[in-house]
Formats: sequence, structure tokens, C-alpha cells
Amino acid sequence: MKDALRESLQQALDSLRRDGVLDVPLPDFVVERTRSHEHGDFACNVALLLAKQAGKKPRDVAAAIVAALPANPLLARVEVAGPGFINFYLADAAWHAEVRRVLQEGAGYGRSRTGGGRVVGVEFVSANPTGPLHVGHARAAAIGDSLSRLLAATGWKVYREYYYNDAGAQIGNLALSVQARIRGIEPADPRWPENGYRGDYICDVARDYLAGATVAAGGERVTAAKSPDDLDAIRRFAVTWLRREQDADLRAFGVVFDVYFLESSLYRDAKVQQVVERIAAQGHSYEADGALWLRSTTFGDDKDRVMRKSDGSYTYFVPDVAYHLSKWERGYQRAITELGADHHGSLTRVRAGLQALGVGIPKDWPEYVLHQMVTVMRGGEEVKISKRAGSYVTLRDLIDMAGLDATRYFLIARKSDSQLVFDIDLARAQTNDNPVYYIQYAHARVCSVERQLHERGMVFELGNALQHLDRLDSGYARSVMVALSRYPETVEAAAATCEPHVLAQYLRDLAGAFHVWYNARQFLVDDGDVRNARVALAWATRQVLANGLDLLGVSAPQSM
Repeated sequence: MKDALRESLQQALDSLRRDGVLDVPLPDFVVERTRSHEHGDFACNVALLLAKQAGKKPRDVAAAIVAALPANPLLARVEVAGPGFINFYLADAAWHAEVRRVLQEGAGYGRSRTGGGRVVGVEFVSANPTGPLHVGHARAAAIGDSLSRLLAATGWKVYREYYYNDAGAQIGNLALSVQARIRGIEPADPRWPENGYRGDYICDVARDYLAGATVAAGGERVTAAKSPDDLDAIRRFAVTWLRREQDADLRAFGVVFDVYFLESSLYRDAKVQQVVERIAAQGHSYEADGALWLRSTTFGDDKDRVMRKSDGSYTYFVPDVAYHLSKWERGYQRAITELGADHHGSLTRVRAGLQALGVGIPKDWPEYVLHQMVTVMRGGEEVKISKRAGSYVTLRDLIDMAGLDATRYFLIARKSDSQLVFDIDLARAQTNDNPVYYIQYAHARVCSVERQLHERGMVFELGNALQHLDRLDSGYARSVMVALSRYPETVEAAAATCEPHVLAQYLRDLAGAFHVWYNARQFLVDDGDVRNARVALAWATRQVLANGLDLLGVSAPQSM
């Protein structure tokens, strides 16, 4: 509807320009939904933007535009309001047309070709393979997967990517921890590695290693060497073992990746060294204090950054530059990286490193989505410890405690850069206070209407319903139709801004409008025309709820 109104306005403005009434460049105007129906259903500010250039009063410009609008049966009236806003009041036929569109397009309703088939890589989770996935990784998984679904729904060709940090000191600590367990050393023992991992999962890795088990992950199979002295063999086995466990947790969470990328491959293939050499060749590095520095201040950083330390090792952001360069070389026209907010400090230097390569990468590439911490509460107290992990709540713990659907919805429902309190008791509650239950119950209610329809021997005629939507006689029904019509633009906005929570909140609003209407009206009445119209609107609501829940990775149950 926004697009249709914008097109009508464009036709009016073109007409006024041809007639010489507005001989000025046309501004980039917007059509927005109003906060209150008293001010129309939609409003536009174009007259305010044009008035100064045209040397006329805004209300006069608005009146001229309104007079030039082409006839439109979906408009009840158009008014000039306030200092010069143009307010559009839609006819009931406009909302009825949207209901028809929902029922005709079905699962395709709300999808678009905005992305034009362009390629976008969405990298998320990317946890070190040193332990089970924790609640922060769970939030990353829920946000990243839902964002990927939204982008696909708006016409992008999406690749979900997982970056394994399988190199560096933390992997060495993992190997030493497993080796200690293999030798019977426990965390309380003075011989325990200083930065060792203490969770029970280390015992599981050590047990399988000693048993000569074979584990597979990412197309790689590793058979345990069983030797307690072969630290490299222990490292390879432990990393693969934990990658397998993380993959299993993510599959249980409904998340599957298209690309797995190993940090170790950047060193194996000399990609990190090549990046440093390319930056030097572009004249954006220098040596000082025995180290090699990136002139990152040239690209907006607050200070220059060390790339290669005096001992010859690389700082942690350099492989990140090499990794993101690989995305560019693999043809990602857009790259989105989802990270914990604690990584914020590395963003500018990674972008600076990419700019310093001189290969044409845009300065705002990649895009970043940052998520804040999650606090898990149960019984009014914070849950901090998982026996298996040793010091934190795991993704699997969260699913076991709250259920898959509630876990995904709750982790998405708030803006990612805001801190999140995950209330286990609320997530399990079967009340209207639980938003995911509230939304799913709306879907299940429509399904129950369909079952009752058949049980009573009543016939639903879609063709009849589409012809008699004017029998939807209440403001409650209108509220549902207005909410339905917001779905396509909500999907577009959530995808464009990388904010899946926008969709989560929309679904709660739609469910609320439906519940109010459901409680106020009988659906299965004797009047066939009224019954068909109400059931049709209920079916349209069910369709949009199912479409939206699918984009969040949440199920749409038929009964509850």
C-alpha cells in the first residue's frame, strides 16, 4: 500500500510539473503509517519538502497535490492536515484486497526480490572449538540464522558461514587440558595447566581419546592416537571432537551452515603473511620498536595498530583481515559479521586493514551486527553454572530448560545490542505473558476453528468469502487487517536494518489484534456470508503468523 500511494503521489507531482505548477526538483519523500487513525492510515511530508523551493505555503502545495491525485477506489478520502501533511484514509476495500493477497500468495506473502539475487555472506556464532556453546553463542545463532532467513525472504542469495578459531593460545590450552585429564591430573592439582579448561567435557574428550575413538566434523575424520605424550595428536582430536559437539548443538537449535572456514587454513596457505605483504606494498605499514605497524589512522582509526609483533607473531586482527579478504575474493557482494559486543574494538582496525589492501573493498565493508550479554534467570535467581561446561550455561542447557521455540524467540525478541534477561520461568509459562506462547496460541486457535468447522458439518467457501469481506463489521476485524498489511514492510525493514527483533515484536502485535477480535466475535455463525468472511480473515492471520514464525525459526503448532 505504501508503494501504491507513493506511485499515486509521483503521478500527481509529475502532472503538476508538466503544468508548470511545481517547476522544482522533486525531493525524496516518504509515505508513513500514522500513529492514530484520526490522522488517516498513511501520511506524506512531500508538500513540506517542496514548499520552500517552490516559494509557496506548504498547505497550498499540499492542496495542489491532492487535487492532482489520480482516482483510486482504495482511498476513502485524502486530507491536508497541520502545516501541510497529506493524510490518506483507506477504504475498507483496500484492507479486503490485502486479505485476498495473503490468501492468494500463501507462504510467499511478504517475500520480495529486493536483494535481486545478489550474494551475501552472514557469519555468526564462530565460537572457538574449546568447549560447549554458551548462551552468548545461542543468541548469536538465533539472531544470525533469523537474519539469514530474512535476507533470503527479501531476494538475497545467502551463505551462512562459520569461522573456526582453531589456531592460537586457546587451542594450545585445550590440548594441555585434555592431556592433563588423560594423565589423571585434575583441576585442583598444582600440575593443572594455568589457563586450562575445567569442565566435565574435557573428561569426555580424554576418555574417547584413550579409547581410540574416531570423530568427524566438517568433512574431517580424526582417529585418536591414544598416546598421552603426542600433544599435536591430542590437539587435532580435541578440536574435531568439540567441532562435532558444537555442530550437533547447532543442528538441535535448527541452525545449519553452508560454509565452514578454519582460521588455521589462513596460516597453512600463507594468507596472513600475504595480507601483511600486500599492505606493505601499498605503503600503509611501517616498522617501529621492532614491530610492523598498520597506518590505520589513515582509514579512520584513532591510532595505528601493530600487525606483527617483535617476536614475529601476528596480532589477532590480522588473520581477521585475511579472512574477510577471502570473503571478498569469494564474491560476497555484501558481508555481515555477527559478533559479541566485546569484539567492538576490533571492527575499525579490520576495516582499516581491508582498505589498506587497495583492492577496492568499500570502507563500510563488512557490516557488523553486535549482540550484548545474556543473563539467565530461574526462580528469581541468576543461573550461572553448567556442570558439563564448568562455569557457564550452555546452549543445550537453555534448550533443555526452556524448549527450542521459546529459546529462539526469547533470544531474538530484543534488539541485539541491548542486554537480555532470559527468564526461564516466563519462557515455560503457558500464559499470555509469554510472548512466544501468545503468538503460537493465536495460530493454534485458527486451527481449532477449522477443526470445529468440519466437526459441525459447516462448509467454508473461499470464493464466497472473498466476495463478502465487507461483512467484516467490527473495528476489531479492521485492526487485524491493518496488522496483516504491515507484514511485508516489516520483513523488508527487519532485513534491511539487520534487526530480527522487529519481526518478533510485530508477530506479538498481530497475535494481540487477533486475540481481541477472536474474543469479541463468534466465527461459526449461521449466516454463511459472515461466517466465510470471518474464517477467511482468520486463515489469513494464520498464514502470516506461520510465515513470520518460520523466519524466526519457531514452529507454528496446530494445537496447544
